[in-house]
Amino acid sequence: MSVRTAAATIGLGVVAAVATMAVMLGTGLVPVKTETRTVIEGAGAGGTVAMTSTGLTPTQIYDKYARGVVEVVTTFAGPALGPWGLSESSQQALGTGFVVSKDGYILTNAHVVSQEGLKRDGVTVTFKDEGSSTTEVDAKVVGVDDSSDVALLKIDPSDVGDLTVLPLGDSDTVKVGEQVVAIGNPLGYDFSLTTGVVSALDRELQSPNGSIIPDGIQTDAAINSGNSGGPLINTRGQVIGINEQIASQSGGNQGLGFAVPINTAIKVMEQLKSDGEVKYAWLGISGQTLTQDVASALGIEGEGVLVAEVADGSPADKAGLRGGSKQTFVQGQPYVVGGDVITAIDGQEVTSMEELAGTIATHDPGDKVKLTVVRDGKTMEMTVTLSEKPSSS
Repeated sequence: MSVRTAAATIGLGVVAAVATMAVMLGTGLVPVKTETRTVIEGAGAGGTVAMTSTGLTPTQIYDKYARGVVEVVTTFAGPALGPWGLSESSQQALGTGFVVSKDGYILTNAHVVSQEGLKRDGVTVTFKDEGSSTTEVDAKVVGVDDSSDVALLKIDPSDVGDLTVLPLGDSDTVKVGEQVVAIGNPLGYDFSLTTGVVSALDRELQSPNGSIIPDGIQTDAAINSGNSGGPLINTRGQVIGINEQIASQSGGNQGLGFAVPINTAIKVMEQLKSDGEVKYAWLGISGQTLTQDVASALGIEGEGVLVAEVADGSPADKAGLRGGSKQTFVQGQPYVVGGDVITAIDGQEVTSMEELAGTIATHDPGDKVKLTVVRDGKTMEMTVTLSEKPSSS
Protein backbone atom coordinates (compact mmCIF):
# COMPACT_ATOMS: atom_id res chain seq x y z
CA MET A 1 0.00 0.00 0.00
CA SER A 2 1.37 3.41 -0.91
CA VAL A 3 1.85 6.32 1.43
CA ARG A 4 -0.96 8.15 -0.34
CA THR A 5 -3.45 5.35 0.25
CA ALA A 6 -2.39 4.84 3.84
CA ALA A 7 -2.94 8.43 4.89
CA ALA A 8 -5.61 11.09 4.75
CA THR A 9 -4.86 14.34 2.94
CA ILE A 10 -5.23 17.69 4.66
CA GLY A 11 -6.20 19.65 1.71
CA LEU A 12 -8.86 20.53 3.62
CA GLY A 13 -10.42 17.33 4.85
CA VAL A 14 -9.93 13.71 5.67
CA VAL A 15 -11.90 10.57 4.94
CA ALA A 16 -12.90 8.63 8.02
CA ALA A 17 -11.33 5.19 8.13
CA VAL A 18 -14.07 3.36 10.02
CA ALA A 19 -17.79 4.06 9.62
CA THR A 20 -20.03 3.51 12.63
CA MET A 21 -23.20 5.36 11.64
CA ALA A 22 -24.76 6.48 8.40
CA VAL A 23 -24.51 10.24 7.98
CA MET A 24 -26.87 11.54 5.35
CA LEU A 25 -26.95 14.77 3.44
CA GLY A 26 -30.67 15.25 3.54
CA THR A 27 -32.08 16.17 0.17
CA GLY A 28 -35.60 14.99 -0.29
CA LEU A 29 -37.65 13.66 -3.22
CA VAL A 30 -34.78 11.74 -4.78
CA PRO A 31 -31.97 11.14 -2.29
CA VAL A 32 -28.99 11.85 -4.50
CA LYS A 33 -26.21 11.49 -1.95
CA THR A 34 -26.00 9.07 0.96
CA GLU A 35 -22.67 8.23 2.53
CA THR A 36 -21.40 6.25 5.49
CA ARG A 37 -19.24 8.31 7.80
CA THR A 38 -17.78 8.33 11.26
CA VAL A 39 -19.76 10.54 13.64
CA ILE A 40 -19.06 10.97 17.33
CA GLU A 41 -22.26 10.33 19.21
CA GLY A 42 -23.57 13.15 21.38
CA ALA A 43 -26.19 13.39 24.06
CA GLY A 44 -29.31 14.76 22.37
CA ALA A 45 -32.11 15.66 24.74
CA GLY A 46 -34.85 14.15 22.61
CA GLY A 47 -38.50 15.05 22.58
CA THR A 48 -40.28 18.34 22.06
CA VAL A 49 -39.41 21.33 24.18
CA ALA A 50 -41.15 24.63 24.89
CA MET A 51 -39.33 27.92 24.61
CA THR A 52 -38.78 29.91 27.78
CA SER A 53 -40.34 33.27 28.47
CA THR A 54 -36.99 34.98 27.86
CA GLY A 55 -37.23 34.46 24.08
CA LEU A 56 -39.59 33.89 21.20
CA THR A 57 -41.85 30.85 21.25
CA PRO A 58 -41.77 28.41 18.34
CA THR A 59 -45.11 29.80 17.17
CA GLN A 60 -43.77 33.36 17.22
CA ILE A 61 -40.65 32.33 15.29
CA TYR A 62 -42.71 30.51 12.69
CA ASP A 63 -45.23 33.34 12.26
CA LYS A 64 -42.42 35.89 11.90
CA TYR A 65 -39.94 34.03 9.69
CA ALA A 66 -41.58 31.10 7.86
CA ARG A 67 -42.14 33.29 4.79
CA GLY A 68 -38.39 33.77 4.60
CA VAL A 69 -37.79 30.01 4.38
CA VAL A 70 -38.09 28.44 0.93
CA GLU A 71 -38.41 25.02 -0.60
CA VAL A 72 -35.56 24.43 -3.06
CA VAL A 73 -36.03 21.97 -5.94
CA THR A 74 -33.12 21.26 -8.27
CA THR A 75 -33.52 19.35 -11.51
CA PHE A 76 -30.53 17.32 -12.69
CA ALA A 77 -29.84 15.50 -15.93
CA GLY A 78 -27.47 12.58 -16.02
CA PRO A 79 -26.88 9.09 -17.33
CA ALA A 80 -29.20 6.33 -16.16
CA LEU A 81 -28.95 2.60 -16.88
CA GLY A 82 -32.09 1.32 -18.60
CA PRO A 83 -33.06 -1.79 -20.57
CA TRP A 84 -31.29 -0.35 -23.65
CA GLY A 85 -28.18 0.80 -21.86
CA LEU A 86 -27.20 4.27 -20.68
CA SER A 87 -29.51 7.15 -21.45
CA GLU A 88 -30.13 10.67 -20.22
CA SER A 89 -32.71 11.02 -17.47
CA SER A 90 -33.94 13.72 -15.12
CA GLN A 91 -34.14 13.57 -11.38
CA GLN A 92 -34.86 16.12 -8.70
CA ALA A 93 -33.40 16.96 -5.32
CA LEU A 94 -35.46 18.64 -2.64
CA GLY A 95 -34.02 20.84 0.06
CA THR A 96 -34.55 24.06 1.95
CA GLY A 97 -33.10 27.57 1.88
CA PHE A 98 -33.65 30.91 3.58
CA VAL A 99 -33.57 34.56 2.56
CA VAL A 100 -30.63 36.60 3.85
CA SER A 101 -31.12 39.93 2.09
CA LYS A 102 -33.87 42.16 0.67
CA ASP A 103 -32.25 41.99 -2.76
CA GLY A 104 -32.98 38.28 -3.05
CA TYR A 105 -29.96 36.28 -1.84
CA ILE A 106 -30.76 32.84 -0.40
CA LEU A 107 -28.49 30.46 1.50
CA THR A 108 -28.78 26.68 1.17
CA ASN A 109 -26.54 23.59 1.14
CA ALA A 110 -24.22 22.89 -1.76
CA HIS A 111 -25.44 19.31 -2.04
CA VAL A 112 -29.00 20.54 -2.63
CA VAL A 113 -28.05 22.26 -5.90
CA SER A 114 -24.90 20.43 -7.01
CA GLN A 115 -24.20 16.76 -7.58
CA GLU A 116 -21.01 15.31 -9.03
CA GLY A 117 -21.52 13.87 -12.49
CA LEU A 118 -24.98 15.41 -12.94
CA LYS A 119 -25.76 18.52 -14.95
CA ARG A 120 -27.98 21.05 -13.21
CA ASP A 121 -30.91 21.93 -15.46
CA GLY A 122 -32.55 24.44 -13.16
CA VAL A 123 -33.39 25.52 -9.63
CA THR A 124 -36.76 26.74 -8.37
CA VAL A 125 -37.64 28.08 -4.94
CA THR A 126 -41.10 28.15 -3.41
CA PHE A 127 -42.26 30.71 -0.85
CA LYS A 128 -45.05 30.22 1.66
CA ASP A 129 -47.94 32.66 1.29
CA GLU A 130 -51.16 33.01 3.28
CA GLY A 131 -52.75 29.71 4.24
CA SER A 132 -51.73 26.90 1.93
CA SER A 133 -50.92 29.07 -1.08
CA THR A 134 -47.34 29.35 -2.35
CA THR A 135 -45.29 31.26 -4.91
CA GLU A 136 -42.70 29.49 -7.07
CA VAL A 137 -39.90 31.37 -8.85
CA ASP A 138 -36.70 30.49 -10.69
CA ALA A 139 -33.40 30.96 -8.87
CA LYS A 140 -29.89 31.58 -10.15
CA VAL A 141 -26.98 29.72 -8.55
CA VAL A 142 -24.46 32.42 -7.62
CA GLY A 143 -21.87 29.98 -6.31
CA VAL A 144 -21.34 26.58 -4.73
CA ASP A 145 -18.71 25.59 -2.18
CA ASP A 146 -18.55 21.84 -1.60
CA SER A 147 -15.88 22.16 1.10
CA SER A 148 -18.30 23.94 3.47
CA ASP A 149 -21.48 22.53 1.88
CA VAL A 150 -22.80 26.06 1.37
CA ALA A 151 -24.42 27.48 -1.76
CA LEU A 152 -25.75 30.93 -2.56
CA LEU A 153 -28.82 31.50 -4.73
CA LYS A 154 -30.33 34.71 -6.11
CA ILE A 155 -33.90 35.53 -7.10
CA ASP A 156 -35.54 38.65 -8.47
CA PRO A 157 -37.41 40.18 -5.50
CA SER A 158 -39.99 41.68 -7.86
CA ASP A 159 -41.17 38.13 -8.64
CA VAL A 160 -42.16 37.62 -5.01
CA GLY A 161 -42.87 41.01 -3.44
CA ASP A 162 -41.66 42.08 -0.02
CA LEU A 163 -39.12 39.52 1.19
CA THR A 164 -38.85 38.29 4.78
CA VAL A 165 -35.17 38.32 5.72
CA LEU A 166 -33.94 35.98 8.45
CA PRO A 167 -31.44 37.70 10.78
CA LEU A 168 -28.09 35.93 11.12
CA GLY A 169 -26.69 35.29 14.59
CA ASP A 170 -23.21 34.53 15.92
CA SER A 171 -22.47 30.80 16.07
CA ASP A 172 -19.38 31.45 18.21
CA THR A 173 -21.67 32.41 21.13
CA VAL A 174 -23.93 29.34 20.94
CA LYS A 175 -24.10 27.22 24.08
CA VAL A 176 -25.09 23.60 24.67
CA GLY A 177 -28.66 23.44 25.95
CA GLU A 178 -29.91 26.46 24.00
CA GLN A 179 -33.39 25.94 22.62
CA VAL A 180 -33.69 26.00 18.85
CA VAL A 181 -36.17 25.42 16.05
CA ALA A 182 -35.66 24.11 12.53
CA ILE A 183 -37.89 25.07 9.62
CA GLY A 184 -37.72 23.07 6.43
CA ASN A 185 -39.27 20.54 4.09
CA PRO A 186 -38.60 17.11 5.62
CA LEU A 187 -39.59 14.23 3.34
CA GLY A 188 -41.49 16.72 1.19
CA TYR A 189 -43.75 17.96 4.01
CA ASP A 190 -43.26 21.62 3.19
CA PHE A 191 -42.65 24.38 5.72
CA SER A 192 -42.51 22.12 8.77
CA LEU A 193 -41.20 23.27 12.15
CA THR A 194 -39.44 21.09 14.70
CA THR A 195 -38.03 22.04 18.10
CA GLY A 196 -35.12 20.93 20.25
CA VAL A 197 -31.90 22.05 21.84
CA VAL A 198 -28.26 22.41 20.92
CA SER A 199 -26.94 18.99 21.96
CA ALA A 200 -23.23 19.58 21.38
CA LEU A 201 -20.75 21.93 19.74
CA ASP A 202 -17.45 21.67 17.87
CA ARG A 203 -18.46 18.63 15.85
CA GLU A 204 -16.26 17.92 12.83
CA LEU A 205 -18.62 17.43 9.89
CA GLN A 206 -17.63 15.85 6.62
CA SER A 207 -18.57 17.82 3.52
CA PRO A 208 -19.66 16.38 0.15
CA ASN A 209 -16.06 16.48 -1.15
CA GLY A 210 -14.58 14.89 1.98
CA SER A 211 -13.33 18.10 3.57
CA ILE A 212 -13.80 18.84 7.25
CA ILE A 213 -16.33 21.48 8.29
CA PRO A 214 -15.18 22.60 11.75
CA ASP A 215 -17.31 23.82 14.65
CA GLY A 216 -20.43 21.94 13.57
CA ILE A 217 -23.54 22.28 15.74
CA GLN A 218 -25.34 19.15 16.91
CA THR A 219 -29.06 19.33 17.67
CA ASP A 220 -31.86 16.98 18.63
CA ALA A 221 -34.44 19.03 16.70
CA ALA A 222 -35.89 16.52 14.24
CA ILE A 223 -34.10 16.80 10.89
CA ASN A 224 -34.85 14.51 7.97
CA SER A 225 -34.23 14.29 4.26
CA GLY A 226 -35.43 17.59 2.77
CA ASN A 227 -34.35 19.74 5.74
CA SER A 228 -30.92 20.29 4.18
CA GLY A 229 -30.14 23.96 3.67
CA GLY A 230 -32.75 25.14 6.15
CA PRO A 231 -32.18 27.43 9.13
CA LEU A 232 -31.49 26.40 12.71
CA ILE A 233 -32.91 29.32 14.71
CA ASN A 234 -32.41 30.37 18.33
CA THR A 235 -35.00 31.93 20.63
CA ARG A 236 -33.94 35.41 19.54
CA GLY A 237 -35.05 34.56 16.03
CA GLN A 238 -31.48 34.43 14.71
CA VAL A 239 -30.09 31.78 12.38
CA ILE A 240 -27.15 30.04 14.08
CA GLY A 241 -26.62 27.26 11.55
CA ILE A 242 -27.61 25.65 8.25
CA ASN A 243 -29.08 22.17 8.80
CA GLU A 244 -26.85 19.83 6.82
CA GLN A 245 -26.92 16.15 7.76
CA ILE A 246 -28.11 13.50 10.19
CA ALA A 247 -26.46 10.51 11.79
CA SER A 248 -28.68 7.46 11.69
CA GLN A 249 -28.50 3.69 11.78
CA SER A 250 -31.98 3.31 10.33
CA GLY A 251 -32.09 6.19 7.84
CA GLY A 252 -34.59 8.09 9.98
CA ASN A 253 -34.21 10.81 12.56
CA GLN A 254 -32.62 9.66 15.82
CA GLY A 255 -32.04 13.01 17.47
CA LEU A 256 -28.63 13.43 15.85
CA GLY A 257 -28.79 16.36 13.46
CA PHE A 258 -25.92 18.61 12.45
CA ALA A 259 -25.68 22.15 11.15
CA VAL A 260 -22.96 24.18 9.45
CA PRO A 261 -22.20 27.11 11.80
CA ILE A 262 -23.61 30.36 10.44
CA ASN A 263 -20.29 32.17 10.90
CA THR A 264 -18.74 29.74 8.41
CA ALA A 265 -21.66 30.23 6.04
CA ILE A 266 -21.37 34.03 6.23
CA LYS A 267 -17.68 33.91 5.35
CA VAL A 268 -18.38 31.63 2.41
CA MET A 269 -21.35 33.71 1.28
CA GLU A 270 -19.27 36.89 1.12
CA GLN A 271 -16.67 35.21 -1.09
CA LEU A 272 -19.32 33.65 -3.34
CA LYS A 273 -20.92 37.06 -3.77
CA SER A 274 -17.69 38.77 -4.73
CA ASP A 275 -15.78 36.03 -6.58
CA GLY A 276 -18.19 33.15 -7.21
CA GLU A 277 -15.78 30.79 -5.45
CA VAL A 278 -14.08 30.30 -2.09
CA LYS A 279 -10.34 30.23 -1.49
CA TYR A 280 -9.00 28.00 1.27
CA ALA A 281 -5.72 27.82 3.12
CA TRP A 282 -3.43 24.86 2.43
CA LEU A 283 -0.77 23.17 4.57
CA GLY A 284 0.14 20.37 2.19
CA ILE A 285 0.57 17.18 4.16
CA SER A 286 -0.91 13.71 4.38
CA GLY A 287 -1.14 12.39 7.90
CA GLN A 288 -2.80 10.09 10.41
CA THR A 289 -4.17 10.49 13.90
CA LEU A 290 -1.64 9.28 16.47
CA THR A 291 -3.15 8.29 19.81
CA GLN A 292 -1.13 7.55 22.92
CA ASP A 293 -1.72 3.79 22.54
CA VAL A 294 -0.66 3.76 18.90
CA ALA A 295 2.35 5.96 19.64
CA SER A 296 3.46 3.51 22.36
CA ALA A 297 3.00 0.55 20.02
CA LEU A 298 5.08 2.30 17.35
CA GLY A 299 7.73 3.47 19.81
CA ILE A 300 7.05 7.11 18.90
CA GLU A 301 7.05 10.04 21.29
CA GLY A 302 4.21 12.50 21.00
CA GLU A 303 0.47 12.38 20.24
CA GLY A 304 -1.42 14.23 17.57
CA VAL A 305 -0.86 13.90 13.82
CA LEU A 306 1.76 11.61 12.34
CA VAL A 307 3.02 13.24 9.13
CA ALA A 308 3.11 10.59 6.42
CA GLU A 309 3.88 12.68 3.35
CA VAL A 310 4.70 16.30 2.55
CA ALA A 311 3.68 17.67 -0.84
CA ASP A 312 6.58 19.06 -2.89
CA GLY A 313 6.63 22.86 -2.88
CA SER A 314 3.85 23.07 -0.29
CA PRO A 315 3.92 25.41 2.73
CA ALA A 316 4.80 22.41 4.91
CA ASP A 317 7.67 21.53 2.57
CA LYS A 318 9.02 25.09 2.59
CA ALA A 319 8.87 25.17 6.39
CA GLY A 320 10.93 21.96 6.62
CA LEU A 321 8.28 19.52 7.81
CA ARG A 322 9.29 15.88 7.26
CA GLY A 323 7.16 12.97 6.08
CA GLY A 324 7.52 9.26 6.82
CA SER A 325 9.87 6.79 5.20
CA LYS A 326 8.43 3.32 5.85
CA GLN A 327 5.15 1.59 6.53
CA THR A 328 4.25 -0.59 9.50
CA PHE A 329 1.06 -2.03 10.95
CA VAL A 330 -0.67 -1.82 14.33
CA GLN A 331 -3.58 -4.24 14.73
CA GLY A 332 -3.89 -4.42 10.96
CA GLN A 333 -3.97 -0.65 10.49
CA PRO A 334 -1.15 0.74 8.31
CA TYR A 335 0.93 3.67 9.57
CA VAL A 336 3.68 5.52 7.74
CA VAL A 337 6.42 6.17 10.28
CA GLY A 338 9.68 8.07 10.37
CA GLY A 339 8.14 11.52 9.93
CA ASP A 340 7.33 14.41 12.26
CA VAL A 341 4.48 14.39 14.77
CA ILE A 342 2.39 17.58 14.95
CA THR A 343 1.19 18.01 18.53
CA ALA A 344 -0.17 21.58 18.53
CA ILE A 345 -1.04 24.49 16.27
CA ASP A 346 -0.72 28.04 17.56
CA GLY A 347 -0.33 26.62 21.07
CA GLN A 348 -3.56 24.62 20.92
CA GLU A 349 -3.21 20.86 21.33
CA VAL A 350 -4.01 18.81 18.22
CA THR A 351 -5.57 15.41 18.92
CA SER A 352 -6.51 14.19 15.45
CA MET A 353 -6.00 14.66 11.73
CA GLU A 354 -9.59 15.89 11.49
CA GLU A 355 -8.95 18.53 14.14
CA LEU A 356 -5.84 19.75 12.32
CA ALA A 357 -7.74 19.90 9.02
CA GLY A 358 -10.58 21.81 10.67
CA THR A 359 -8.19 24.31 12.21
CA ILE A 360 -6.45 24.94 8.89
CA ALA A 361 -9.89 25.46 7.32
CA THR A 362 -10.51 28.43 9.62
CA HIS A 363 -7.49 30.26 8.21
CA ASP A 364 -6.97 32.23 5.00
CA PRO A 365 -4.20 31.86 2.42
CA GLY A 366 -1.22 33.92 3.58
CA ASP A 367 -1.86 33.37 7.29
CA LYS A 368 1.08 32.24 9.41
CA VAL A 369 0.61 29.38 11.87
CA LYS A 370 3.00 27.98 14.45
CA LEU A 371 3.26 24.20 14.58
CA THR A 372 4.62 22.33 17.57
CA VAL A 373 6.43 19.29 16.22
CA VAL A 374 8.15 16.26 17.74
CA ARG A 375 11.07 14.96 15.66
CA ASP A 376 13.30 12.12 16.86
CA GLY A 377 12.05 12.64 20.40
CA LYS A 378 12.79 16.37 20.43
CA THR A 379 10.14 19.11 20.45
CA MET A 380 10.50 22.10 18.14
CA GLU A 381 8.35 24.87 16.71
CA MET A 382 7.93 25.74 13.05
CA THR A 383 6.26 28.76 11.53
CA VAL A 384 4.36 27.96 8.33
CA THR A 385 2.91 30.47 5.89
CA LEU A 386 -0.21 28.87 4.45
CA SER A 387 -0.88 29.19 0.73
CA GLU A 388 -4.02 28.87 -1.38
CA LYS A 389 -5.33 25.34 -1.68
CA PRO A 390 -4.70 23.97 -5.19
CA SER A 391 -7.82 22.91 -7.03
CA SER A 392 -6.51 19.35 -7.29
CA SER A 393 -5.88 18.97 -3.52
